[in-house]
Amino acid sequence: MSLRKTCVGLIFATLALATLTACPPPPPVGVVYVKDGPPPMRTEVIVAGPGPGSVWVPGYWGWGGSAYVWTGGVWSTPPHAKAVWVAPHWHHNKHGWYSVGGHWR
Repeated sequence: MSLRKTCVGLIFATLALATLTACPPPPPVGVVYVKDGPPPMRTEVIVAGPGPGSVWVPGYWGWGGSAYVWTGGVWSTPPHAKAVWVAPHWHHNKHGWYSVGGHWR
């Protein structure tokens, strides 16, 4: 291989690497980034629970593909006596806003 072809190849490789490293990494699988943050939480009326051991799980804003969608709170039965509900919440980073789902801990 000639010196000229080697130099041209190195130049293209350097430019390709510079282009790839300048782009932000893609979001993790399953994570959707949203440009604007969620609206303020809604005030909910909590009705009487269905029975002993039930826990109120508050409503939350989710992403519906083109707009935020409110999901109202519900009464739920924890998976075990010491379970604690961790509410879904939104985080912001340089890519935008993304949701972390609620779960029992």
